[in-house]
Parts: sequence; C-alpha cells; structure tokens
Amino acid sequence: MNTLLHPTYFPSISHFVAMAQSEEITFEIEDNFQKQTNRNRTYIYSPNGIQLLNIPVKHSKLSHQKTKDIQIENDFDWQKQHFKSLEAAYRSSPFFEYFEDDIRPIFEKKHNFLLDLNFETLDFITKSMRLKLDYKTTVEYFHEVDANKVTDFRFLANGKKDTSVFESYTQVFDDKYGFINNLSVLDLLFNEGKFALDYLKSQKIS
Repeated sequence: MNTLLHPTYFPSISHFVAMAQSEEITFEIEDNFQKQTNRNRTYIYSPNGIQLLNIPVKHSKLSHQKTKDIQIENDFDWQKQHFKSLEAAYRSSPFFEYFEDDIRPIFEKKHNFLLDLNFETLDFITKSMRLKLDYKTTVEYFHEVDANKVTDFRFLANGKKDTSVFESYTQVFDDKYGFINNLSVLDLLFNEGKFALDYLKSQKIS
C-alpha cells in the first residue's frame, strides 16, 4: 500500500509512525499552502512545557499559493532561535550530543524554499534512525485518492485533526509536566536514540 503524506518541518511522531510502517511513500507537493499547520511548524518539549517552533514565510498577494512555491522569510534569525530552543529542551537528554554535529548545519544554512528545508529535516531524521526511505513526490493534486491503493495520511499535517495517542517514553521534563504526546520526532530521537525506530514500528495511528 502506498502512503500519501505532506512533507513537514521535523515531522511529528505520527508522521514517522506512518512512514516507518509503509511499503511506498509519496509526498504531496502540489497542494495549496495552508497556514497554521505543521508544514512550517513543529512542537518540542521545553523546560516550560510544550513549545511551538514556527518558520516565518513570505506572504504573497496571491490568494492561493502552492506549498512548493512558499519561500522562507530570512530577514530575522529564526534559525538561531530554533537551535537555542532545541538546546534548552534537549541538552540534558541522552542522545542530543550524539546527533548535535549532524543537526547543527541545518540551522546554519539559509534555505529559500520551505519544501527544501522540510526534505532536509526528513533526511536528517531518516539517516539518524537508519531508516531506509525511498519516496516519490506528486505531479498533480487530487483532493481524494483511491482508498484501495493509497492510505491518505495528509491530514496528519494538521495537528488539530491528528488524534493519535502513543505509548509513553521517558522525556527530559516529564517529572514536571508528565508525558506529552506526539511531539516532533526529534523528541523521540533525542530521548530514545537507536531505539526510536523500534518504537515507531510498534505504534498505531488513531
């Protein structure tokens, strides 16, 4: 079965549960950009609880703009802010230092297009987990797909529609706020390291 997903910024755990258990993966790149979705945001577990990391994008006068045409607003240093937030959140996690040298360049490189950045974050995660991921991208947009051939997980890009609940694992600040479900897969990676992929393969999406 082919799985259809949106490429998002450091995808959620539910995104990676879908990917880790798929035979084929297709990423939707012909859709119209929707604000306030995980296309340009992700959530981490900070010292103060859940924290949103949002990528600023350039606004167009066009009412509808395709996600693949969305450009990042680089007039202020959001990358430095995001990396500092990750350090504050995960510096004391078991595996942050192990992956730090590999993830840092993502925040030192200026990306023009959101899609390029999202695919780079995807590549970082799959390499870190040693998950072999062959994927293709869409060439046109279909509002609905054949459910007999494709599992449509595009809704996972909208966090409000994603009701998945996963098994708990140890998180850095869980003694303060308890387990926070379905954050960025970075939370799982920095806390579970090499065991992250086994976890993803054992979970189910609601």
